[in-house]
Amino acid sequence: MTRPPSPESELPLPAATFHILMALADEDRHGYAIIQEVAARTKGEVRVGAGTLYRSIQRMVDLGYVTELTMRERPAADEDDARRRYYRLTPFGRSVAEAETRRLGELVRLARASGFARAKA
Repeated sequence: MTRPPSPESELPLPAATFHILMALADEDRHGYAIIQEVAARTKGEVRVGAGTLYRSIQRMVDLGYVTELTMRERPAADEDDARRRYYRLTPFGRSVAEAETRRLGELVRLARASGFARAKA
């Protein structure tokens, strides 16, 4: 029997992957809503294009970070566009994002200790 990978074994994450996982942290979203959420969270500094988004999402589905919602799980038909595909963060995807957050926090701590970044007051 093969053991599932540990979240830490998936690191480091590509920046686009981490941004997409953060966009899915609090709710299921369709592709365009993910693009909008990433732009809003970063105040427009990070823009994920459609090609990058869908390649990244396919990879994340394959790795078990996210799942595509079934028709029954989607919003009601009168609130939805049937062409949209909705995605949800999996428990493993959340664990991977949390591990990446810890990794990045440690990098920031080391950078501050090295004098490369000052702690904000």
